[in-house]
Amino acid sequence: MSQLSERKKIILASVVEHFIKTGEPIGSKELIAKTGLSVSSATVRNEMSELSALGYLDQPHTSAGRVPSDKGYRYYVDNLMHHREVDEISKRMMQAGIASAQGDPEKLIEHASEVLSELTHYAAVSTTPGGECTVIRRIELVPVSTRSAMLVILTSNGILKSRLCRLETPLTARICESFYNIAQSTLVGRQASEISVASMQTVAASLGSDVLAMFPMLAAVCELAQSTAQIQILLEGQSNLLANSEYGDNALELMNFLNKEEPLNRVISNSKGELDVTIGNENIYRQLEKSSVILAKYSVRGQDAGSIGLIGPKRMDYETVIPNVRYLTGLVGRLIEQALEE
Repeated sequence: MSQLSERKKIILASVVEHFIKTGEPIGSKELIAKTGLSVSSATVRNEMSELSALGYLDQPHTSAGRVPSDKGYRYYVDNLMHHREVDEISKRMMQAGIASAQGDPEKLIEHASEVLSELTHYAAVSTTPGGECTVIRRIELVPVSTRSAMLVILTSNGILKSRLCRLETPLTARICESFYNIAQSTLVGRQASEISVASMQTVAASLGSDVLAMFPMLAAVCELAQSTAQIQILLEGQSNLLANSEYGDNALELMNFLNKEEPLNRVISNSKGELDVTIGNENIYRQLEKSSVILAKYSVRGQDAGSIGLIGPKRMDYETVIPNVRYLTGLVGRLIEQALEE
């Protein structure tokens, strides 16, 4: 990428910030007034022409001022924007929005998406904790009656799943103890994705006469383990995008696209690093060419557990939005870790 002079950087930053705020092109005279540059309008026009030739600015009409291109936004995000702190009002709003879901990671992510969408007026996308690295941390069996019991699974990333099992034979203290021993020796500590129908059949084959009593519980373990390994994609506030004039006639096409799970899954899985900003034509799908996608990973005990982010128009307020996404993902990760320690 070309190295820009300090004056070109000032001009590019001013064009981007003006367009983000107003949605309108800016000309040389207005730009001088905004930046305080001690140069003539002709000099600024020449600099803007050079920035256009380098691909950082576009000129919508012959007589109009300039607007940022995708390349201009990229340079601005990577090199020019100020790194703001999250203001206290936004912090309190995010904290309050997810407070009621503490202790339930899936609800926590759902509430985080809702509050982020409400705060920014963009669409929020997120994934629940899960995946192949999810490990079974605890399995509990709670008798409910002589022929039913509640099976509870807790995973390494805080997911808690339960299911009521109805049994073919009476649930005795010996069966409960036997199930506990099997769970501790063959299931706890294993990755949830490894616990399959085949693996449960192997365990069942070693049970002898207890297989009839145990099999409904083993089947429930398999079902719950597989559900904890699955990652859910949550989308909130997509209707906010209909209010953005930048999308125009493409708004409904974007809505239809966002309602499809597989493309969203690919968008999320393609994100790199702790925080990833993909702008306009950098996106892998044509339907997102007028959008920017900001995704940040939240971690639990040092391991990536999922993602939270935003989809909105390219002229979103990056200086405010990016710190908000960073803060919220950090908050979510800390709350999940606290739940695991309790």
